[in-house]
Amino acid sequence: MLFGSVAALLRNNAIGVILTGMGKDGAQGLLKMRQAGAWTIGQDQDSCVVYGMPREAAQVGAIDEVVALSDVSECIMSRLRDFDRRG
Repeated sequence: MLFGSVAALLRNNAIGVILTGMGKDGAQGLLKMRQAGAWTIGQDQDSCVVYGMPREAAQVGAIDEVVALSDVSECIMSRLRDFDRRG
């Protein structure tokens, strides 16, 4: 529900991140965000406790970038800096 709401309201003014977990609901919501223009990040398999949700997101094409958990914050900051430079 959260990702779907973000997709509808913020569209390309959002960054979506999907981390370790089980299920498919987050993957579908993240796909809605990506389709709306948001930048999306998925946690890589090696750093996940359970590679369920990020795997599902990757399989449906919901992820723009895959990174280790330890790199998620830098990935977000880099994207925000790029956005800031574009104005």
